[in-house]
Amino acid sequence: MKKTIIGALVGGIILFMWQFLSWTAINLHSASQQYTPKQDSIISYLGSTLGKQGGYYIPGAPVGTSFEEMEKLAVTNVGKPWASIQYHDALEYNMGLNMARSLAVDIALVWILCWLFSKFSKNSFATTFTVSIAMGIFVYLNAPYTGHIWYPIFDIRAYLIDFIVMWALTGLWLGWWLNRKSAA
Repeated sequence: MKKTIIGALVGGIILFMWQFLSWTAINLHSASQQYTPKQDSIISYLGSTLGKQGGYYIPGAPVGTSFEEMEKLAVTNVGKPWASIQYHDALEYNMGLNMARSLAVDIALVWILCWLFSKFSKNSFATTFTVSIAMGIFVYLNAPYTGHIWYPIFDIRAYLIDFIVMWALTGLWLGWWLNRKSAA
């Protein structure tokens, strides 16, 4: 149990640190957070036009639109500009709480992976490392990539790099930690 707890704590910190570096120092996700000098007028316009916070897909169809009408709208708009908007009434800035929540989730994810490794009848450094990378690929394919298929995002390659690198680093750690011989 001690091995799993320490493995999860350190592994979670590794995931967290890579995410921190990726979004800040390395800035891999800059393509999805571009600056526009017109931001104040855009936010003002969205606030006065949308009326309430929510997620918006433009061009969209009103609730109750038939499938045939939605299909026609989609075909009519092929090749034209579109937008996906996540509009919020107020910016909430609680970096400490957000970071704590992120770290807690990272630790829980690595704990689940450690638990899975404990169920293997035979485990090795190579197995732990490979399965950890596979975990990263599974998470990438299930979340950002599947969403990207329908609503392309500008930092999809950054997410791929993130999931491979952070889970490979975690796999290196867990491969060593979980498979080392304990001092007798």
